Amino acid sequence: MKYDNPIFDPMATIGALGSFAVTPSDTVFANGAKIRKITINVAGVVAWKDVQGQAQITDTLPVGTYDLFATAIMATGTTATGITAWY
Repeated sequence: MKYDNPIFDPMATIGALGSFAVTPSDTVFANGAKIRKITINVAGVVAWKDVQGQAQITDTLPVGTYDLFATAIMATGTTATGITAWY
């Protein structure tokens, strides 16, 4: 798949432009930002909408930072807390 926007390009290695604290929501999507990474401070599952609008879900993740190209972190299914999104 071709990505015209380097923010969504899985091969992009540029640093973050900014970050924001995430309140998972099934109706409010990422403050208009395109999420490229997340940091979670309390282990758990993360549910998100990918850049094509498809729902995705992880297995339980330990505390850490993860590459994740997303437009939203969903409330339904997300058990991880202390989430920071990097765009």
